[in-house]
Amino acid sequence: QVQLVESGGGVVQAGGSLRFSCAASARTFSLYSMGWFSQAPGTEGECVAAITWSSDTIYYADSVKVRFTISRDNAKNTVYLHMNSLKPEDTAAYYCAAGLYSDTTYYPLPNSWTYWGQGTQVIVSS
Repeated sequence: QVQLVESGGGVVQAGGSLRFSCAASARTFSLYSMGWFSQAPGTEGECVAAITWSSDTIYYADSVKVRFTISRDNAKNTVYLHMNSLKPEDTAAYYCAAGLYSDTTYYPLPNSWTYWGQGTQVIVSS
């Protein structure tokens, strides 16, 4: 069992930056790929970024490439999402997820992820 706790949400103006953190409870954290999903009201969730256990492979959705950066610190059992140049359309709830797939083909699929955090909200004002 892996428990994930996100932090770092809030309200920011367009063009601003935020950093999310996701702390994992499992001692086996370093075995898991980690991902960040966004879900705006009335829409399906989207995997915006994901990273393999060794950080050797990283996935970004086209909508966030260049603007968002995912990273992880296995010694701290934590994964991060740095978000720059935020846009109003980035307004959503963001969820941290853990799974065992290392093939990025599977990352966009919510069913590929086993454990989920409770989510943190971002509001980007124009």
